[in-house]
Amino acid sequence: MVDCLDEAPETARQALLERVAAEIRETGEATGCCELSGRVWHALAAVPRHRFVPDEQQKWAYANTPLPIGRGQTISQPFIVALMTELLAPAPGATLLEIGTGSGYQAAVLAQLVRQVYSIERIPELARAAAQRLRELSIDNVEIRVGDGAQGWKEHAPFDGIMVTAAALAVPPALVQQLKPGGRLVIPVGEPGRTQDLQVIDKDQQGAVFSRSLLPVVFVPLIQSPA
Repeated sequence: MVDCLDEAPETARQALLERVAAEIRETGEATGCCELSGRVWHALAAVPRHRFVPDEQQKWAYANTPLPIGRGQTISQPFIVALMTELLAPAPGATLLEIGTGSGYQAAVLAQLVRQVYSIERIPELARAAAQRLRELSIDNVEIRVGDGAQGWKEHAPFDGIMVTAAALAVPPALVQQLKPGGRLVIPVGEPGRTQDLQVIDKDQQGAVFSRSLLPVVFVPLIQSPA
C-alpha cells in the first residue's frame, strides 16, 4: 500500500486512485454511485494532491484520509472528493459554486471538469494560499473570494451545481435559490463534532426541490456570519 511520498508522486497517485475506485464500488448501494467515472478519474489524476497539503503533512499526501491544513480546517479525504464530484455530475460547460475553498484541492478537481468554478472561503489566509496554488498550477478557471458561503455568490448565480465542503446545521436557503432549474446541490448537513448526513438536493425544471440522504460523513462546520 502506497500512502506517502516515499515513492514517486505518480505512483502514489495511481495507488490512491485505485483505493478510491474500490471504495466507490463498496459504497455504491448506498450512494447510487457504483463506479468512478473516467472523467472524474482523470480529474483526480491531473491534480497533484501534495501541492495542496502542508509541508508537515507531505508524508501522507496520497493517503485516503483527510489532513489538517491549519486554522482548524482540513483537506477532504480523496474518496469524499471523488464521491461528491461524481454526485454533482458536472457537465463540461457548467458553472459551479463551491462553498469552503480550504486548500483549493476540491476546486482544482472541479476545474478539470467544467467551464468555471466560483469558490468562497471564510478564512482570508486560506483563500489567499489556495489562489496562489491554483495560479502556480496554471488553473485559471477558478475564482475565489472571502465571504459567508451560506449567502452564496448571487452576482454569478444561477449555478448548474453547488458543492458545500463544510457541514451546515440546515441547508442554506440562499444556495437553493441560486441553483438553476435542473441543478444539483451536494452538502453535508448536521451538527459539528457529530456525524452528519451527506445530502443531494435536486431542483427540477419547475423549481421544485427534492432531497435525499446518502452516507454518514464528518466535516468541519460551515462558518456563517451572525444573522
